[in-house]
Amino acid sequence: MINLAPSEKALVPFVSVENMMKLIHHIGLETMLVGLGDYIESDFRRWELFDKTPRVASHSEKGVIELMPTSDGDVYGVKYVNGHPSNTADGLQTVTAFGLLANVANGYPVLLSEMTLLTALRTAATSAIVARVLAPKDAHVMAMIGNGAQSEFQTLAMKAIVGIDEVRLYDIDPAATAKCAANLAGHGIKVVACDAAEEAMLGAQIVTTCTADKQYATILTDNMVGSGIHINAIGGDCPGKTELAPAILRRAGIFVEYPEQTRIEGEIQQLSADHPVTEIWQVLTGRAKGRTDAKQITLFDSVGFAIEDFSALRYVRDQIKATGLFDPLDLLADPEDPRDLFGMLQRAL
Repeated sequence: MINLAPSEKALVPFVSVENMMKLIHHIGLETMLVGLGDYIESDFRRWELFDKTPRVASHSEKGVIELMPTSDGDVYGVKYVNGHPSNTADGLQTVTAFGLLANVANGYPVLLSEMTLLTALRTAATSAIVARVLAPKDAHVMAMIGNGAQSEFQTLAMKAIVGIDEVRLYDIDPAATAKCAANLAGHGIKVVACDAAEEAMLGAQIVTTCTADKQYATILTDNMVGSGIHINAIGGDCPGKTELAPAILRRAGIFVEYPEQTRIEGEIQQLSADHPVTEIWQVLTGRAKGRTDAKQITLFDSVGFAIEDFSALRYVRDQIKATGLFDPLDLLADPEDPRDLFGMLQRAL
């Protein structure tokens, strides 16, 4: 909990976009990615304690608005997030989000935070902690197919957590690749801009796909994927939106966050409902095997899950204690007599 002065007990700590950026720079981007990864892995290891449900989604022709709730029994967390691929044409973000933590014992919120930036960081951290256990040993080159808002975060998380030292970039929009390459300059990683997805995959042990169009797409065809690579598929994240040829899925060992959600939203929506998958928490706890041999294709079919957001909010809650990078938000009514809400209103005249 945040320790507030007695007169501020009813105020909720709020982390704005401005303060989130300050917090990231205060901690250091790569250090924060590592820290988020540690919190996410820690919560995955206690997976069975959490309430789990597929996200509550409202779909439209333009995109989707979702709520992502969970609780570990002591703290409740929920994230509001949208996904609107056409937003960029209007100069808007494809994804925006905010999140909340609350005390289960009394229902009072204990943190409200922006999560547009935080979601990008938690998604990248999750990708990297999974790649650390599934990717080929000593993997050091990643192909980044799709160079939009997630690409730099994904790259730097793989550098900080997995140890990659080269990223090969491709996007159908050359301006996106140029943007990503420029942003990654000076971050201690070799950046190679490519003219085709096949070129980007040359020599890569990890392939991350992250495109935005809400449609069944084939970013990777079967003949592009050789043995022994790890695919980090994060772009297919809602019904009707995929990136991989079904034949790749049938050749790969598939790892997911929460099957009940991934079968609706992930790459495996293209497969039968009984196609075998492994939950990644089971790998992290040693209950299931990850990569079984050097020639195996491993696929993390990641759609994002509420426990990851819970972990990220928990990390932020703990970090802001010492920094003061939050604003006390007057969100909760706090009458002197809990039974006299009307009296509080009258005394405000």
